[in-house]
Amino acid sequence: MLLGDLNGDGRAELLLVQPDDRQDVRYIPHQVQCLTAYDLTGKMLWQQGKPSLEAGSQGSDYPAQIYDIDGDGRLEVLCVMNDRFHIIDGSTGEIKEVHDLPDPHAHDCIIIANLSGGEYASDIILKDRYHRMWALNQHFELLWTHEGNVGHFPWASDLNGDGFDEVMAGYDLLDHQGQVLWSCRGLEDHADCIWIGDVDGDGIPELVIGGSVTVMYDRDGRERWRYEGSIESQHIALGRFRPELPGLQVAGLDRMVREDDGKGLKGKDALFLVDNEGNELWKEERTTSGWLTIAETLSNWRPGAPDYILAYRRGGGVYPALYDGYQNIVAEFPHEGYAVHGDLLGLGTEQVVIYDDELAVIYSSEEADLSASPSGVPLPHPKRWYNSTLYPGGEINAGLFSST
Repeated sequence: MLLGDLNGDGRAELLLVQPDDRQDVRYIPHQVQCLTAYDLTGKMLWQQGKPSLEAGSQGSDYPAQIYDIDGDGRLEVLCVMNDRFHIIDGSTGEIKEVHDLPDPHAHDCIIIANLSGGEYASDIILKDRYHRMWALNQHFELLWTHEGNVGHFPWASDLNGDGFDEVMAGYDLLDHQGQVLWSCRGLEDHADCIWIGDVDGDGIPELVIGGSVTVMYDRDGRERWRYEGSIESQHIALGRFRPELPGLQVAGLDRMVREDDGKGLKGKDALFLVDNEGNELWKEERTTSGWLTIAETLSNWRPGAPDYILAYRRGGGVYPALYDGYQNIVAEFPHEGYAVHGDLLGLGTEQVVIYDDELAVIYSSEEADLSASPSGVPLPHPKRWYNSTLYPGGEINAGLFSST
């Protein structure tokens, strides 16, 4: 599920993305079978493609994003469908443009970046599952390619304030021309998720990466700390979960036992929280099975509230929930499924949508009347919505970074 004010009416719509029947976690081409847009009352607005009962499964990103790629003030849907890259009108579902892929394997996910130094991000990065990336401008002209250990979802951000995005591609930081600036050292496997933020509070961004361990680097490539209290740091999330502490805290998800490791073990994971110096504040002592939790940051659940940890897909009968910086459950959502979240109504607070194959349920800290007419003023489209991923990364305190 992707979020965006597709028709510009002042209220978010829900875009359901179905992969084709070749979708596989690692090796089979990632394609979109069908796109279906709904409003928040459940009314279907449009459909592109044909839904299939043979559609693929979750477990990896789908090549689809919502973004205003041409800068005309209206959202498009970007996706790989039928072995080609499609740009689709967000309000009607009509196909606007179709482009050939730079490579048959350039379909693992879609990343939006500002590599050209324009007024807004207008460039597209495509990648294969683990090894290669292709950067293109909005006209689908190839800018550069990169080969390396690119991880699941590279994150693009202007770290030095020069007007161009750098790209943290797995364990390598690239400049806007695709040249490697520096690389992480002593890390195994691949980067599962990447976050950027002013963790130590000095006004300059750091990069926190979850992979074989959770590690923080400054923007010049110096390792600041690593938290080795996890077996597999599958997800991390930055936030002010404990506002009384300095800087930001780093929440994470340790996949302690993988259920698919061939040993016949019950999978198990646990949430954890470390401070801005990498010191463990707590780690969950989980008593139930479940090893596929996704954890991310949720801000503005209520006016004036601190950041919370949204954890879902927990398994073992544990419902999706919001956790505070002390491991307390603030809100529980009694519906198993995946989650998306954001300010769907322009209220200044975030709502959570929990969805499965049959039902989507919207939860909020306050009542809202969906029968009322929307404002007609298009909602902002935050970066987290147009760089949506199953391996949530992101940035916090963006726009505060200086070039000195």
